[in-house]
Amino acid sequence: MDAKKTIFLIGPRGCGKTSVGRALARCLDCGFVDTDHLVVEAVGCEIADYVAEHGWDAFRDRETEALKRAAALPGVVGCGGGIVLREGNRAILRTGVVLYLQTSVETLTARLTRNPNEAQRPSLTGKSLADEVREVLAARAPLYEACADIVLPEGPLDAVVDRALGELERLA
Repeated sequence: MDAKKTIFLIGPRGCGKTSVGRALARCLDCGFVDTDHLVVEAVGCEIADYVAEHGWDAFRDRETEALKRAAALPGVVGCGGGIVLREGNRAILRTGVVLYLQTSVETLTARLTRNPNEAQRPSLTGKSLADEVREVLAARAPLYEACADIVLPEGPLDAVVDRALGELERLA
């Protein structure tokens, strides 16, 4: 695989993009950035506060700016769960290698219940967590799959990272 290509991790909130991304970056001896963290740095407040004040469209604009900055750097990028909603973002993702962390509704709901991090992961629908995860995943899964060069099923962190490394090697 081209060491200068950016590796983008996509999937719903709670699928493990940050954990897998950091571990993968260590294995590849490269940097890791998270688009949500870039947005927080740029706007000077938590995402939930920004969305409450400016709305989702404004947040998506900041998210696109963060993705553009991250795509300019070789390394691993953890992308916000909704990054695939905009065609322009999907075009940016196509400039690198895209790994989709495929995760079940049950696993996502359990992870988000244990660690809701509501400042970083505001509700998208106002529904119960399980209903929201189910609805959002049903809408976005086709976009994640369409963007993905590699689909990584859920599993223990080490197993997901090992599979990612093997699939990246296969693409080389």
